[in-house]
Amino acid sequence: MAGEPAARAPGGRLAGVLFDLDGTLLDTLEDLADSTNRCLARLGLPSHPSEAYRYFVGDGLGNLARRVLPAGLRDPATIEELKELFNRDYSGHWADKTRPYEGIAGLLDELAARGRPMAILSNKPHAFTVEMVKHFLGAWRFSAVYGARDSHPRKPDPAAALEISAEMQLPPARMLYAGDTGTDMQTARNAGMFAVGVLWGFRPRAELEESGARVLVSRPEELLAYL
Repeated sequence: MAGEPAARAPGGRLAGVLFDLDGTLLDTLEDLADSTNRCLARLGLPSHPSEAYRYFVGDGLGNLARRVLPAGLRDPATIEELKELFNRDYSGHWADKTRPYEGIAGLLDELAARGRPMAILSNKPHAFTVEMVKHFLGAWRFSAVYGARDSHPRKPDPAAALEISAEMQLPPARMLYAGDTGTDMQTARNAGMFAVGVLWGFRPRAELEESGARVLVSRPEELLAYL
């Protein structure tokens, strides 16, 4: 599926881009794993290999806490305790190893040069999302940057994606949604956007295909063919 021609929006091309953050623009895996493992250690609980976090993250902090805790300790109080520990630890360590993926800077430069509006939607807590975009991606203008907010259901619910589409004054059918997980592909499809799965992120090809990706790309610059 990678590289296959996309269905064209009115006028021949899609007009705007909505990006996921973790696993799509930024490689955050090691910092997420390190912070969570430190918090588990503080609770006297076993840690997990960094690679395991490819499947733990992506669906919000509550789900991350639930997935990493031992089966007998997934009660609401322990989940909340781990979430609080994580927020404190990650606030001082989210830039330790995190970096934009290779090719992202060039992609964003070209999209800006073409005048394509861009936005970001993450299931990461909103405050972290905004701070990290400013730090790592502050050279580019994004029409909207949203993480998980109590006022909106998390992805794959389409509410936040549709809010962003309205803010950008673009119909969802003219929006390309780029993400690295099944949750992202489901969000794109639920919102009526063009779902593009990126293969450099956290999840495998099969998950993206099964979750509704219209096309898969292996390198950031391949997105330009659809814009």
